[in-house]
Amino acid sequence: MKTRTQQILTVPYVLSWIIFIGVCIEAGGSIFSAFYTLVINPINAATFWEGNDLSSLYKYDPGHFFAETLLISIASVMKACMFYLIIKILHDKKLNMSQPFSNEVRRFIIKISCLAFGIGLFTAWGVKYTGWLVMQGVKMPDTQHLRLGGADVWLFMGVILFVIAQIFKRGIEIQSENELTV
Repeated sequence: MKTRTQQILTVPYVLSWIIFIGVCIEAGGSIFSAFYTLVINPINAATFWEGNDLSSLYKYDPGHFFAETLLISIASVMKACMFYLIIKILHDKKLNMSQPFSNEVRRFIIKISCLAFGIGLFTAWGVKYTGWLVMQGVKMPDTQHLRLGGADVWLFMGVILFVIAQIFKRGIEIQSENELTV
């Protein structure tokens, strides 16, 4: 049973590494592109990360350009942190299937829950900010292209994971009670 579980956990471990590398590239690319545009070459706003044209936003106000790219970057970095935590718990083999309810797993779920909720908040904020900028007459790319879509899904995932963490808390209590009675 233990070998089968180890083999099954290898698949999410490899997939997490692939996704982690992708979100790190995304986060680094957006941060570098924003820095390059703000400090070195403002013309780069026309071909911002992944070809998004933010030149009208930069022309409108570099401060708003900074705020928008900051929201994009924070959400991307939080995604990278989330997948780092997933890789870390799988690599350290902290998932014990014989005793699944542990404080380590509960803390992991709470951290992932907080990150998912934070991603949801920052992407929602980014969508509202983009909408406000469009109302001001600034031509903006679609929020999906800016990687700001899906705030509701991230918020929902954060709440669900928080509930699961509370279930784990109760499971830990029951597991320790059972160990005391034996």
